Amino acid sequence: MPADRHKQTSKYTADRGMPGAFEGETVTRRRFMEAVTHGAGGIAAAAFGLPALGFAIGPIFKRQPFQWQIIGTTHDFSETAYVTKTITIVEGIGEAGKSIAYVRKRNPAIDNQGPQDQWDQYIALSSRCMHLGCPVRYVEAAERFICPCHGGVYNFRGEVAGGPPVRPLDRFYTYSPPAGHPGHGYVYLGPRYSVNSELQRFSPRDPGEPLDGIGQYLYPARASTAIRPSIANLPLPPTIPGTGS
Repeated sequence: MPADRHKQTSKYTADRGMPGAFEGETVTRRRFMEAVTHGAGGIAAAAFGLPALGFAIGPIFKRQPFQWQIIGTTHDFSETAYVTKTITIVEGIGEAGKSIAYVRKRNPAIDNQGPQDQWDQYIALSSRCMHLGCPVRYVEAAERFICPCHGGVYNFRGEVAGGPPVRPLDRFYTYSPPAGHPGHGYVYLGPRYSVNSELQRFSPRDPGEPLDGIGQYLYPARASTAIRPSIANLPLPPTIPGTGS
């Protein structure tokens, strides 16, 4: 006759005939030590894993405020040449918080990719190479941006023309207020954003992180602003910074 599978077994190790069992014991010392070891291993893994996980995903939720800054007047820029501007990336840390942007007026004849709205009437390119972050320089005679570190080359629009960079140069939102605004006649520079090979906007990414295909999902945004740049729902500059007007 087959054994009854639903038959209750004793909870005591001695009744179950387990080797080394003691009277009144429900868990063998071996199983107890195994459980303790596994628990300690899980705690140790969590102690190492959770901080690393927090470091990896923390920037996704980080929001840094930005402040519009004036980089010149509308008469300072043309469609055919870049003007080098020193900009502030991080407030309050002096020269260490400054960087370079290459700025020109948007040229409808060649700037026909990516979004075309009030935020890109002036093209402002970051000087940080999208390979490892070295500063690029613009060679006017060749109309190319050259990275001296590893030979990255970008064309006039900031797109990759050669070398190891994985995506075009990052850009900054720009804005030129219309007549009636206190800042009319000035060109403002806003937060940085990244672009893919089609110059579509994305929240800022680090150098070496591609944004085409699956790359846009593999790498989280870094140092996002209080307003998500991918949406471009940016507040207008209220006044002329530093003048109180």
